[in-house]
Amino acid sequence: VHKPVGMKLLSTPHSIEINNITCDSFRISWAMEDSDLERVTHYFIDLNKKENKNSNKFKHRDVPTKLVAKAVPLPMTVRGHWFLSPRTEYSVAVQTAVKQSDGEYLVSGWSETVEFCTGDYAKEHLAQLQEKAEQIAGRMLRFSVFYRNHHKEYFQHARYGRGTHCGNMLQPYLKDNSGSHGSPTSGMLHGVFFSCNTEFNTGQPPQDSPYGRWRFQIPAQRLFNPSTNLYFADFYCMYTAYHYAILVLAPKGSLGDRFCRDRLPLLDIACNKFLTCSVEDGELVFRHAQDVILEIIYTEPVDLSLGTLGEISGHQLMSLSTADAKKDPSCKTCNISVGR
Repeated sequence: VHKPVGMKLLSTPHSIEINNITCDSFRISWAMEDSDLERVTHYFIDLNKKENKNSNKFKHRDVPTKLVAKAVPLPMTVRGHWFLSPRTEYSVAVQTAVKQSDGEYLVSGWSETVEFCTGDYAKEHLAQLQEKAEQIAGRMLRFSVFYRNHHKEYFQHARYGRGTHCGNMLQPYLKDNSGSHGSPTSGMLHGVFFSCNTEFNTGQPPQDSPYGRWRFQIPAQRLFNPSTNLYFADFYCMYTAYHYAILVLAPKGSLGDRFCRDRLPLLDIACNKFLTCSVEDGELVFRHAQDVILEIIYTEPVDLSLGTLGEISGHQLMSLSTADAKKDPSCKTCNISVGR
C-alpha cells in the first residue's frame, strides 16, 4: 500500500451504520466524500471479536482481520465472508482504497470503530438443528410422568413460598446459557425444567440423577395435552456420545407460548420424532424418543399438589449435569454451518 505523489488523498469514512443484523450476517454503510465515490475500487473491512464480556479492549490493529471487497453501492451485506458466531460482540472499522495500475493501493484512514452484537438463531436455523436431531432420535417409548430432580432444600423453598410467590408452587426461572450459543431461549425464556426419559428395561424414570436425590413426579397429562403447544428449542452435546434436545411445553395463549411462537419451530404434538401426546382408545398416550435425552421446559408455575415428591435410591451423577453446559463446537451430529 502506498500513496503516489500528486494523487488526492481519500477522505476517511465516517458515520458507520450497522443494521439488518442476524446470527451470521449484517449490513454496513458509511459516509465518504462525493469526490471519492467514483474513485474508490475496494473496501477494507476490519472485523474483530470482542475478547471477552468483561473487557472493552479489542485486538490490536497491527494484525487486522480484514476483508477486502470490491466497491459496491452501499449499504453492503456481509455474509459468509467470516464464520460469524451468533450472540457475539464484534467491533468493525472500514477503510476505502483505490487500486493502482501497479497493483498497489491508495488507502484512506481507518474510520471510527463501531460495536455490534450478532443475533440469535432464526427459525430456519433451528429447523436445521431439528432435522439433525430427528436423524438420531430413535424409536418412541411410552412414558406416563414428567419428573424434576433437585435438592431437598429446593422443594422446601417451593413448598413454603419465597417473597411474594404463593407456596406449594414450582416457579419458572430464567433458562441458563447451556446448549447452542445461538439459542433464542438462553437467558430469555422462563420455565421449569422437567425430564421424561425412561429406562429401557423398566419403562420407569432412572434412579440416578445429576441434580439431587429428591424427585417431583407429575402425571404427563397435567403438563402435556391438546391445550399445550410444543416447540423445538435446541440440540446439543457436551463432548459426549449422547445428545440432548430441548423442547418447550407452553399452554396455548400463555406468555411463554407467545414468546415461542415467533422464535421456535412448532411441533405437531401427535406426530413428531421427540415427544408425542396422542389419543388411543379414548385415552391420552405419551411417548418420548429413546436415543436423545430430552430436557423439557414448562413455561408456567407448577402446583406441587398435582404430583408426588420423594427420595430416589440411586447416585447423584454430577458429570451428567447440563447446568451452563457448553456445546461441543466440533460435533458434526449437532452443529449447523451458521455458527456455534
